[in-house]
Amino acid sequence: MENNGKTIVVNPVSRVEGHGKITVHLNDENAVDSVQFHVTQFRGFEVFTRGRDFREMPVVMPRICGICPVSHHLASAKACDEIIGADLTPAAYKLREVMHYAQYVQSHALSFFHLSSPDLLFGFDADPAIRNVAGLVEKDPALAVLGVTLRKYGQEIIKTLGDKKVHPWHSIPGGVSKCLTKKECDDYLKEIPSVIEGIEKAIGIARDYLEKNQELAKMYATVETGYLGLVKKTYSYEEDSEKGVLELYDGILRLRGANGRVIDEFEPFEYADKIGEHVEPWSYLKFPFYRAFGYPQGAYRVGPLARINACDLISTPKADEELRRLREAGKDSNGMVHYTLYYHYARLIEALYAAERLGELFEDRDVCSNDLHCPQGNELNPEGVGIVEAPRGTLIHHYKVDERGAITAANLIVATGHNNIAINRGVEQVAREFITDGANVKEGVLNRMEHVIRCYDPCLSCSTHALGKMPLELEILSPEREVLKTIVQE
Repeated sequence: MENNGKTIVVNPVSRVEGHGKITVHLNDENAVDSVQFHVTQFRGFEVFTRGRDFREMPVVMPRICGICPVSHHLASAKACDEIIGADLTPAAYKLREVMHYAQYVQSHALSFFHLSSPDLLFGFDADPAIRNVAGLVEKDPALAVLGVTLRKYGQEIIKTLGDKKVHPWHSIPGGVSKCLTKKECDDYLKEIPSVIEGIEKAIGIARDYLEKNQELAKMYATVETGYLGLVKKTYSYEEDSEKGVLELYDGILRLRGANGRVIDEFEPFEYADKIGEHVEPWSYLKFPFYRAFGYPQGAYRVGPLARINACDLISTPKADEELRRLREAGKDSNGMVHYTLYYHYARLIEALYAAERLGELFEDRDVCSNDLHCPQGNELNPEGVGIVEAPRGTLIHHYKVDERGAITAANLIVATGHNNIAINRGVEQVAREFITDGANVKEGVLNRMEHVIRCYDPCLSCSTHALGKMPLELEILSPEREVLKTIVQE
């Protein structure tokens, strides 16, 4: 830690993917006046893809990020499907699902075991020297190995289909390039019980932590917003009504309000009429909002917590039972779960659902079929919208093309953008709660602010579309906007 009496800087923050900065403004009493979470990298993929053939997008767009390339790959392919007017074969649809759910298992394992669990297991105020993956390995080697094993399982499936664990190539406009062999299905299916057992162990850790820290969970960065996520509608004869089932690859977008009421349901191609993107001068990351409510009243959240709030149920038995337990533990009088720390719990429920769904797909031998591609017509539609639920939240790819198929415009809205308003509010809430003297800020307080960001598992490289390291800088400013201190955290 370095302190020159003028500036406070945390650089780099550990266990956050991306490059950002937090600024805390103090009032005349040396208490927190306002807080801003800045994303300081430049956004550029929408610009330099112009003029390229749209068929290149499923290969180009995953280069946005090495953490969630599968999500960009699939959203891009879905947008391209619309441009050529393709309906996927059952085999192609299910093979895309296989890669998608494999990504969920590996990505959620990475987030929980490697990025967030050190704070939960050691505490926010623990020595940074042990509050990390290395400390986890030393304290509980079996738990660390479990995290690696779960991540490896998902990555190996991705590699099998896409030839690489990172930046795979599998989905193409109108289909996919490869199916699974029966042996590959059988081998991966045999591992499903142990994968589910491992995820259930992680769920137990998260559930136990939240039970023991109920008061912290209630006040820690809790904000009441809307919740956006994909659902598929199904009719419940038991309740004589339509229900929204959790959906991660396809479906309609549902926005549920903080009071539990469904505000809107709309098709992916309607997103631009429903979602606006506000710009602030202090961040390259935009601030999406629900247009009908305006900015910032139209704030909503995406990702695991948002999806379990937006849906009514989950289609697989173990995940649906765990969903009921989560809601019973954290719901308010309207049945909504607003506590930001519950993102960890919800994330693991989704990993459980992904594992159960993978088991169903491996038993369905459509994924071994060679009927992989739909024939392409001669005419192109002028635009296409592809939306999937990335592990971090709703991911939107929107392309417009000319008559030759060259990209004339591209727009991307990633999960971190959707959550931008909520992240700012959460970081400010924690700063107000724990910074009582702006001239004397302890490391544990800084870590609490950082953990707000970890709850959302943001991908700042995705949100800004830049390459580079992943530092976070914290500045504390006086009422005259003079920087007070500098802290360098290795």
